[in-house]
Amino acid sequence: MSLEWEQTIVDARDPRALGLWWRDALSWVVVNDEADEFEIRPSADRLPGLLFALVFESKTTKNRLHLDLRPDDRDAEVERLLALGATRADIGQGEQTWIVLADPEGNEFCVLGAR
Repeated sequence: MSLEWEQTIVDARDPRALGLWWRDALSWVVVNDEADEFEIRPSADRLPGLLFALVFESKTTKNRLHLDLRPDDRDAEVERLLALGATRADIGQGEQTWIVLADPEGNEFCVLGAR
């Protein structure tokens, strides 16, 4: 028996808008563009993907699960993501080597420093 990680589900008030934001942030491709589900992947035939699913309530608390992204240049990537519409987020992390941002619907994610 085998197990494959297919996708991570992200609840979204506007799946398409949030999915397009993450597509641009990650330079991924769209593989599903339905009214209530929008999925992106690194390429059409690569897993895992991110699937943005329609919900009607807004996010109210800190994420229980988040993405950690490791770019070549943390500060340049943070500036690029902020220009795309991310915001800085304070979740009580204090002084760290990573920077916490939030996507346009408030989902936190971390941009890590060099290894």
